[in-house]
Amino acid sequence: MNDVLNSEERKELPDSMYGLPERREYPMPDAAHVRAAEAYFRYCPEELKPRLARAILRFASEYGVDVKSPTILSYAGQ
Repeated sequence: MNDVLNSEERKELPDSMYGLPERREYPMPDAAHVRAAEAYFRYCPEELKPRLARAILRFASEYGVDVKSPTILSYAGQ
């Protein structure tokens, strides 16, 4: 998968591949997208940040990405 998803590729992703599946936001089908979700974390609505932070860490673990952001770790409760 390349670093940029077009609209068709996004539509084909199952909800489970998103950091916020009910909103279909923050797709994370690969390591590059986990890093992108980490970079764009600050734009997430405040009330959804804990859930997104946990999703980022879950996907990061799956793809071997080392998340060092203290903000994400804090919201995830780590």
